[in-house]
Amino acid sequence: MDPWTLLWWVGKLLFVAFFVMSGFSHLMNVKGLAGYAQSKHVPAPALAVAGSGLLLLAGSAMILVNWHAGLGAWLLVLFLVPTAFMMHNYWAETDPMMRVNQRAHFWKNITLAAAAMLYALAQRGM
Repeated sequence: MDPWTLLWWVGKLLFVAFFVMSGFSHLMNVKGLAGYAQSKHVPAPALAVAGSGLLLLAGSAMILVNWHAGLGAWLLVLFLVPTAFMMHNYWAETDPMMRVNQRAHFWKNITLAAAAMLYALAQRGM
């Protein structure tokens, strides 16, 4: 295996690992995460948490096995962008520590969404 292919696989595995861990966390901790989602006024919070966990696992699996990988990346974007705005709305926080924490999570999600978009576009040869 040439070094570029190895680096491609390492990058893909590290990228996907984050979403696999998050997806399993959503499914294993529905009750706790649903409480947080409810505090952010997410409708049907338990269903939203379970659904988002499945979305994370589906998108990451599609990327990992290279089966409609571009679509898998768009599934991750579909999770990341609304989550950034609904769950990590740092501009609404009054506590300075929470504002900093939520701002970091917001921009993490936006940055990962941008990376997933770039991956999806690369799958199209752009």
